[in-house]
Amino acid sequence: MTVHAAVLVADLRIRSSQSLKDKRAALRPLIDGLRHRFSLSVAETDHQDLLQRAGIAVAAAGPSADRLEDALDAVERFIWSFTDLEVLDVTRHWIEVDDDG
Repeated sequence: MTVHAAVLVADLRIRSSQSLKDKRAALRPLIDGLRHRFSLSVAETDHQDLLQRAGIAVAAAGPSADRLEDALDAVERFIWSFTDLEVLDVTRHWIEVDDDG
């Protein structure tokens, strides 16, 4: 059995944020939307100390690389749909595990 896993990391700018409260208010719909719409694990993973920057990571696993690629494409489109967030960078990190035991 082969298991495919991937992490999508997005580096974001929140121009309108003037406080951590503003930052949380801007990120909450994105993070909650990713969790509920796609049933994926999501966490803010970088730039916690900056008011106008955020790094989020989305983790996914699946039985095939193609299905996972499609899911991550949809996740990325969802992130880009938030016009109040500027997407600075998106990267994907892949893991493939063969378990023949």
